[in-house]
Amino acid sequence: MRYRLTFVVGLALGYVLGTRAGRERYEQLRKTARQVSQNPAVRNTAESAAQQGRQFAGKAFHVVSEKVGDRVPDSVSERVRSLRDRNANGTRTEDDWGTSNT
Repeated sequence: MRYRLTFVVGLALGYVLGTRAGRERYEQLRKTARQVSQNPAVRNTAESAAQQGRQFAGKAFHVVSEKVGDRVPDSVSERVRSLRDRNANGTRTEDDWGTSNT
């Protein structure tokens, strides 16, 4: 699925950059891309992927912190811990990294 999506995005980008159809065709493609990005199914899939990424990052941090030990700066470990706690509590606001958890 990821490779197919990457291919489609690359195809669209190549077409936009390589086309001689002009501004009108560009605006049409832009409008279509906006509609696709606002589709509830696309938004749910993106949120699911983001949530899985956050879970994977938390697990990776745990594994790395066990191997690295005290060499991880306290500021980094505190930030990751606070983000993990927020996600566990179901808080869906802007996080410390400046991204939205929606």
